[in-house]
Amino acid sequence: MKMSELIGKSAAQLAEVLLSLRKEQMNLRFQKAAGQLANPNRWREVRKTVARVKTAQSKAQRAAAPAQAGASSATTNKEAK
Repeated sequence: MKMSELIGKSAAQLAEVLLSLRKEQMNLRFQKAAGQLANPNRWREVRKTVARVKTAQSKAQRAAAPAQAGASSATTNKEAK
């Protein structure tokens, strides 16, 4: 999954994608331990995609933080008057 595909998703969708990737990563780990891993490159792809999803989540969180901080300071200023 490319980063451009992840940027448009909501926080809930990103969490869902991350959960499914973690499950796949666990299944790949079991296959590797049993010696049945058919595609070893898939392990690396999943690991990198997990990192991309986490990066997209942190970017979305940072983008939302200034908007929330501005709204809370505006209400605090109104209360101070």
